[in-house]
Amino acid sequence: MGKKKLVIHGAAGRMGQRLIALASADSRWELVGALESENHPRCGEDAGEIAGVGSLRLPITASLPEADVVVDFSVPDATIALAEECSERKIRLVTATTGLDELQLQTVRTASEQVAVLWAPSMSLLVNLTMKLAETAGAALAGHESGVDVEIIERHHRFKEDAPSGTALKFGELIAAAVDSKKQVHGREGQVGPRSADEIGYHAVRVGDNPGEHTIVFGLLGETLELHVSATNRDAYASGALAAANFLADRDPGWYGMNDVLGF
Repeated sequence: MGKKKLVIHGAAGRMGQRLIALASADSRWELVGALESENHPRCGEDAGEIAGVGSLRLPITASLPEADVVVDFSVPDATIALAEECSERKIRLVTATTGLDELQLQTVRTASEQVAVLWAPSMSLLVNLTMKLAETAGAALAGHESGVDVEIIERHHRFKEDAPSGTALKFGELIAAAVDSKKQVHGREGQVGPRSADEIGYHAVRVGDNPGEHTIVFGLLGETLELHVSATNRDAYASGALAAANFLADRDPGWYGMNDVLGF
């Protein structure tokens, strides 16, 4: 089987650069596109040079070429436009863009009626495995006689624009469904009173160049359980995204997630 044609959307960004670097060395892929907005200052430059792997003779442009799969790490408005174009042109889409509101996410989901779309707030294989463990823990502790407290602590680099992270919110969504929690608390300050029984607490830390870590704390009276997953560099997300792209490359139209990639 020949190489699959791959496009990276958000190619000049931190994640885009690592995707270019890893995909260019991966025999499964032929890099055919590196995309940014048309007014991006690095348009026209060689994507490989920007990614630090030497010339790939692949200029950064704003035009989507024919491809098997697009991997997208960008911003909500750009993702929406990309999803609509992928839907029209039947190009499969893997996207990890976070900060999407409900309407924007629905627009991306609508594209899956025409073409295979995989969306996940984290492409890390271990993050998604930890989500499964957190969901299992929540289900096991739901209804415990003393009540279960759930707190989610996330750390990311100083440049991250949304908080809590999309990954933290996904952890919370899965656990909330398991323990029947309907209340979210984002940080605490002042005389807030005792912790309510049905809340999930979120705490966002922004430091340096931290590529991402999440700690999920389950508390009972007398004991706690912590699930912790961390990345030491962005390659964890890039390699997971490429695994997702490889999974999606021959899929029929539909809405997919990282659980499908992991076989859950």
